[in-house]
Amino acid sequence: MSKQIKQIAIYGKGGIGKSTTTSNLSAALSKMGFKVMQFGCDPKSDSTNTLRDGTYIPTVLDTLREKTSVDAHDVVHTGFNGIFCVEAGGPAPGVGCAGRGIITAVELFKQQHIFDELELDYVIYDVLGDVVCGGFAVPIREGIAQHVFTVSSSDFMSVYAANNLFKGIQKYSKSGGALLGGVIANSINAGYSREIIDDFVSRTDTQVVEYIPRSITVTQCELQGKTVIEAAPDSEQAKMYTSLAKRIAAHEQSRTPSPLGVTELQQWAAGWSDKLLEQAQGKVAAGEAI
Repeated sequence: MSKQIKQIAIYGKGGIGKSTTTSNLSAALSKMGFKVMQFGCDPKSDSTNTLRDGTYIPTVLDTLREKTSVDAHDVVHTGFNGIFCVEAGGPAPGVGCAGRGIITAVELFKQQHIFDELELDYVIYDVLGDVVCGGFAVPIREGIAQHVFTVSSSDFMSVYAANNLFKGIQKYSKSGGALLGGVIANSINAGYSREIIDDFVSRTDTQVVEYIPRSITVTQCELQGKTVIEAAPDSEQAKMYTSLAKRIAAHEQSRTPSPLGVTELQQWAAGWSDKLLEQAQGKVAAGEAI
């Protein structure tokens, strides 16, 4: 009987810290004793860099362009603490769908039974943006991932991307697609940022899995080409990523979110804009620093 593998997809708007979060999650899970594979699904192919001292690895699509037949072992590379690293890659610039790398890579690994052979506990897919095309929707649409998490800050465009992802999950949930585990709230330092995220998840019938603050520790570690878990294991930021890993390891039940409509989302954002303006004016009137 094959080992039960927990497959997780992490989505989020570009630049939100999705790959940083994913790599530190992978590193924390590995330190907890789990066998982990991180599967980069961004055409930039940099998802696993901080697990490998800042180095790039050959992608699945690049390797397929060089060879007519590929052994999946050739595109699996070992990173920090034994984490297996894979980069799906993308087509040549300006040619084809960027999601093709995900489709091709996943099929290759399924055909060659690599996940079972490596006896993995976790496969974590680091997926670009929200559901922007069929390729990027593969981990959700095909039910490859059992649980989907999205990284979001309180910025409107980040929330907008998360809401779009919820729409995709809701659509594919009717045909066996992956369900939502929750929101990883990133760059949450100010009190109002937490309030905005809390209100959004309440209105969309989901939950916050963990609040991750913005920290210079992350920048320092990434400049070394490493995760926080590797380079600053005793830091407060490492404790936050470890807490996230424990919560995801314990997570079992995901569900279908209730995304906001376009007009509803705009009205919600406008309401928060008015509220923050009122708070700022109140502080000015009271002589407090904003």
